[in-house]
Amino acid sequence: MNMAELCRQYTDLSTREIGRLECMRTVFPFLADLAHGQLKVYVPAKVAGKLVIIAQERPHTIYMSKRDSEYGRLQPAIEEPLVQDTLATGMPGKGKREWTYGSLIDMYTYAIHDGTKVIGVISFEVDGDQLQIDGYPCLLATAVDVLNNARKSVEAQQYQPLSSSDGILITDQYSRIVFANAAAQRIYRVLGVGSLRGCHLFDRQLTRHVRRETMERERPWQKELVAGDLTLIRRQIDLQEGGQLVRRIVILSDVTETRAKDKEIRIKSAVIQEIHHRVKNNLQTIASLLRLQARRSQSEEVRQALQESVNRVLSISVVHEFLSQQGEEAIHVQQVMQQIFDLVGRNMADSEFLIRTEYTGPDVVLPSKYASSLALVLNELVLNAMEHAFAGRSSGLIGLSVREDDDHWHLDLYDDGCGLPEDFRPQRTRSLGLSIVRTLVEGDLEGTFALENDERGSGYGTHAYIRLPKPEQEITSDVVQSLEE
Repeated sequence: MNMAELCRQYTDLSTREIGRLECMRTVFPFLADLAHGQLKVYVPAKVAGKLVIIAQERPHTIYMSKRDSEYGRLQPAIEEPLVQDTLATGMPGKGKREWTYGSLIDMYTYAIHDGTKVIGVISFEVDGDQLQIDGYPCLLATAVDVLNNARKSVEAQQYQPLSSSDGILITDQYSRIVFANAAAQRIYRVLGVGSLRGCHLFDRQLTRHVRRETMERERPWQKELVAGDLTLIRRQIDLQEGGQLVRRIVILSDVTETRAKDKEIRIKSAVIQEIHHRVKNNLQTIASLLRLQARRSQSEEVRQALQESVNRVLSISVVHEFLSQQGEEAIHVQQVMQQIFDLVGRNMADSEFLIRTEYTGPDVVLPSKYASSLALVLNELVLNAMEHAFAGRSSGLIGLSVREDDDHWHLDLYDDGCGLPEDFRPQRTRSLGLSIVRTLVEGDLEGTFALENDERGSGYGTHAYIRLPKPEQEITSDVVQSLEE
């Protein structure tokens, strides 16, 4: 059950009070990180003498040994004297509790109010001996201010969880820094700033190294700064009461290495795109030379063989063309198939012959190392169909049907032509095209290949069945879309 369902089933809280807790839930992971401790929220249960734990969050900013989750547990109130006292008085509490056998940690409790009524208690369980943070009470006071500020709707992304490497600055209502953690001091030390506490947040001493600021329109509270040799993400949270600033939190994330890697990836991607573009151009040049040779040949058989070679070369160039345009190491089989249909129809079919094509099933997205071989396979099968399936006809259909299971793609390239001869034996054929197909499918793609007549019998077309194992890390359309974004 979610928090609202827990509250409705096990407590007497009103709809308004549950809504207030739901609003606050957005900031709970942030509060656990800010306080460097495990967060729990207790509310009184319907059953007398019981408390319900309606939220529990572990911090990302410090290591705490793993314990079983207590979310949704009905806890005897007598076992939580600090929580019970804060519920009764509304006053903060501090004490000790056992974390593991023989190990005690600090526990801080604060009341959650709806108006003047205490509707719950938030607790922070903190290993103070391990923390040793100078000015830790300021962090706790800030966490309480964030909780109170969250009684109204807040922007969830503004309160996204922290990491142990994030710098944290906290100022008073006059923008004077009252707390700076070790990560923030380390960042500013690189920029030549010594002591931070007591400085004004916008003091020239702190901002003089900033060379560029980029503000995101969707996140006006977040900026990307270039200061010295550092690239920083600066997130600012203003806590207000009655329209007046109470406290300001500034979170600094050092993304210097991330941005450098992003730049390196962009440069490599551009180089790879350029290589694919040049390979495509070279392949098209080879195809043009073969066409010239075919025109000069006096033998129809030679011209036919050269034209087939042109198609093979161009089918590979199609893959490189997609890679040069898209800038991603993945290929959509449907797009490659359409290009091959167009190539064959333009280069191999008579002008009066009408070729119809169709594609059914999911769009297969394969890494480029598989795509070139598959493009050659599909090209050979389409060429074979054009050459043998439609003799004496003015039109024909060639299609590709795709289905998948957990481990394999199943491709069925079919036509509505005359079918295979009754004495046809795929293993004994001397066809170069089918030899290429079998070698690529079974050797390079590690799949299986079968060529059969339609189940209705000879004269109803041919099916080329290809079964390919999925790559270990399959590239799906969703992944490609997320990379583009």
